[in-house]
Amino acid sequence: MQVKGVLLNFNKPLTMGVLNITGDSFYAGSRNAFKEQYLPKALKMAAEGADILDIGAYSTRPGANEVDELTEIKKLTEAISIIRGALPGMIISADTFRASVAREAVAAGADIINDIGGGTLDDQMFETVAALRVPYILMHMRGNPQTMNSKAVYADLVGEIVFELSEKVNRLHELGVADIIIDPGFGFAKTALQNFELLKRLDELSIFNAPILAGLSRKSMIWRTLKITPDEALNGTTALNMVALMNGAKILRVHDVKEASEAIQLWEVYKG
Repeated sequence: MQVKGVLLNFNKPLTMGVLNITGDSFYAGSRNAFKEQYLPKALKMAAEGADILDIGAYSTRPGANEVDELTEIKKLTEAISIIRGALPGMIISADTFRASVAREAVAAGADIINDIGGGTLDDQMFETVAALRVPYILMHMRGNPQTMNSKAVYADLVGEIVFELSEKVNRLHELGVADIIIDPGFGFAKTALQNFELLKRLDELSIFNAPILAGLSRKSMIWRTLKITPDEALNGTTALNMVALMNGAKILRVHDVKEASEAIQLWEVYKG
C-alpha cells in the first residue's frame, strides 16, 4: 500500500493508536479535549510503538454530542498540524465521515482517511478520497451512530457484511481508489454475540485481498460480557486482539499502544 510515496508492508501487523481530541469518548482514558494534551499523547504512543496515529474530533459512540463541521475541521487540522510538526515520519489517519473534513485533514498533513460511515454518511466521500489519492479505511456500518443499534438484524452476518462492503469496494475501484483497508465495524450495528461471531469468522474477509483492521479496544462486547467498565477492559482487549491476529487482522486499532505492540511481538514469534 502506498503511503507518502512509500510502500507500506503488512507482513507484520501494525498498531494504530487512537487519539481522540474530544471530551466525549466512551472511554475516559482516551479523552484529550485540550490542545495541550495532543502532542504528549502522540509522543507517548509513538514511543510505545504506534505505526499509525488515528486522530478524530467527533465521537461516534451512541448518544454522542453533535459536532458541527467547522469545529471538527478546526480541531482536527490543528491536532494534525501539531503532531505532524513533531513527528514528520508518523503515518496519520484522520477519523472523519465528512468529505469536507477529509479534504482539510489531508491538506493539514493526514495520510489516510478513516471513515466509520463507509461512505453512507456523506455521499461525496468516495469521490473525495479518489481525488485526494490517499488510502481509505472502509468500515461496515448500518444507519448512523444514533440508529445503528436498531439495525443489527442479519440472516447471515458475515455474508451480508461481505455483500454490503463489496458493493462499496467495487464503487471505490471504479473511481480509482486503489488502497483500501477493510474494517468490519465491531460494535457498529452489531450485538455483542454478533461481534464474537464476526471475530471468529474474521478471516472470511480476506476475500477482499485487502488489509483487515480490527477495532476491538475496550468496546462493550468486552466490558459488558465481563461485567466490568471500559476502564477495566484492557486485559480483555489484549485477549481479543490476539484472536484477531490469529484470524487475519493486519491492523489493531487501540487505545493502549504498548500492550497491543507487545501482543503483535508475541504473535510474530509464535507464528515463526
